[in-house]
Amino acid sequence: MERVPMSKTGYQKMRDELSRLERKERIEVIKAIEVARGHGDLKENAEYHAAKERQGHIEGRIMELKDKLGRAEVIDCTVLNSDRVVFGAQVSLLDLDTDTEVQYSLLGPDESDVKRGSISVLSPLGRGLLGKTVGDEVVIQTPGGSRQFEVMGIAPSPQP
Repeated sequence: MERVPMSKTGYQKMRDELSRLERKERIEVIKAIEVARGHGDLKENAEYHAAKERQGHIEGRIMELKDKLGRAEVIDCTVLNSDRVVFGAQVSLLDLDTDTEVQYSLLGPDESDVKRGSISVLSPLGRGLLGKTVGDEVVIQTPGGSRQFEVMGIAPSPQP
């Protein structure tokens, strides 16, 4: 069973979503199915079919969340004290191709959001950065070609 790395915050967000789906949305969709059934012929009842489809999506997401939470390896990013890039680190990088500085937090695959400054520790860049220290250069193969970065700084990641 492959472990899924995630921050405490990411774990709690997932638990909250699971709770909302199980306690609220699941009950609401069951009620919607009952109401739609009362409208007669199920073959031509669009309301019924839409509710059943929504139920399928909810149940699928519940199963997915339970699986991920069951395999979660929760990591406290606030106690990071490392001179190397590890899960939960906020890394300042100099893009040697464009001479621009970027910052990313390395988080789990379900927590990453490039627009908000976080990337997956399992992404090509995330994997390439693991274990690096300030001053190290790293070459990352991307779909658009290879990119070169220099590690400029490493700090604990601010919790998302």
